[in-house]
Amino acid sequence: MNGTIHPVIVVGSGPTGLLLAGDLATAGVPVTLVEKRPHKISNLSRAFVLHARTLEQLDARGLADDLEAVGQPLDRLRLFGDLTVDLGALPSRFRRLLVLPQYEVEKVLERRAVAAGVEFRHETEVTGLSQDADGVTVEVRGPQGAETLRAAYVVGADGMRSAVRDAIGLPFPGKSVIRSVVLADVRLAEEPETLLTVNTVGDAFAFLAPFGDGYYRVIGWNRARNVPDSEPLDLAEVKEVARAALGRDFGMYDARWMSRFHSDERQAPAYRVGRVFLAGDAAHVHTPAGGQGMNTGLQDAANLSWKLAQVIHGHATAELLDTYQAERHPVGKAVLRSSGGLVRLAMAKRPWELALRATLTTVLAHVAPARRRMVGQLTGIGYRYPAPRGAHRLTGTRVPDVALTGGRLHEALRGGRFVLITPGAYDDQGARKDRLTVERWASDRRTTVLVRPDGYVAWAADAADTAQIEAALAAGVG
Repeated sequence: MNGTIHPVIVVGSGPTGLLLAGDLATAGVPVTLVEKRPHKISNLSRAFVLHARTLEQLDARGLADDLEAVGQPLDRLRLFGDLTVDLGALPSRFRRLLVLPQYEVEKVLERRAVAAGVEFRHETEVTGLSQDADGVTVEVRGPQGAETLRAAYVVGADGMRSAVRDAIGLPFPGKSVIRSVVLADVRLAEEPETLLTVNTVGDAFAFLAPFGDGYYRVIGWNRARNVPDSEPLDLAEVKEVARAALGRDFGMYDARWMSRFHSDERQAPAYRVGRVFLAGDAAHVHTPAGGQGMNTGLQDAANLSWKLAQVIHGHATAELLDTYQAERHPVGKAVLRSSGGLVRLAMAKRPWELALRATLTTVLAHVAPARRRMVGQLTGIGYRYPAPRGAHRLTGTRVPDVALTGGRLHEALRGGRFVLITPGAYDDQGARKDRLTVERWASDRRTTVLVRPDGYVAWAADAADTAQIEAALAAGVG
């Protein structure tokens, strides 16, 4: 057995694992990231969208500007061909979504993780895992052969076929909802009129998104052609699906890669078993509709990382880790439901399905509260976390990037600290200066708010004295 104790081992170096590992290392927690693939960021990503809430989380880490420099903003979405959703009214600094391939996100997150001191172990595969009251034993096989590692906590961010999830015996219930989806990276002789091109006609669905290097990712599906993933695929079939759904194939040529896959809807019943956690696709997988998969995984990581850091540094008890399941499992379930609903409505064929879609489109177009709720779920800004009975009405809600006398909230959150926002002066006497930033409202607001490192309200009071604030800091910050 390796004699080194690793405080945290993260398995999987996709976006979720990279953000989580980078957060922990930035917070001073030594992290080892285990990845079975060689050290090469793949361009075979399926994710192409960052939503507003994810951009807010990345802004709180100083990463959003880098990604916006390589991505392309989109301030409106078209659903079901008839409904246009304007994102310009979002209560966020990011009144848009950002179109860019997943590998660009991974590049930025990997640079941050390396700079923070994450130890990477590529070409290393998890072959077994067991845990006891004091830690987790992880069996791996890497370039030097079999090895056993020991960690205080392990996070499985290793995708839909998670070795970590299998090792702790968790099922992954659900089903395949779309089979024989075709993927291709192609050049186009004709440039699309819109940044994202998506449509459904009859049995056919197609989606086009730019890589930014002259190639476009095509995702297509023909319900009438249900064949195994192993069935050969050629460009003629990709073009046929595009013509059926989009009316033309844009002169697709020079395919550098093509493949088939099937889309599942699955969710693990638990995101935590003892000292082992699941995040991202290891915990939940959804249909591609709405582009929520990568975003949900990144927000899992943002929720879990600060809690692990608090517990490992001794500022909170292990009970804090139970809130990861309580907060993120319902969100995963909601995304599963909403993304699946979008697919089913988009592919509606029976008269009653078409009638339901028409009714929903009318409601969303003309009823502002319904539209705001739908957009809030799609972009992630509409979710709130459960609050204890009797807590202030703001507890568990997301805090926008409010103006402070010292700058913006997202700037104050950088470094993984809590932020106490008060209407007046408060002296924390330096006792928590390594994990707490004290700020004042730039406005005349009188509420006192303690913001968690992930940007949600831990505690609030309309009028608070020093004793109340101290009690809240002791309970939240430690």
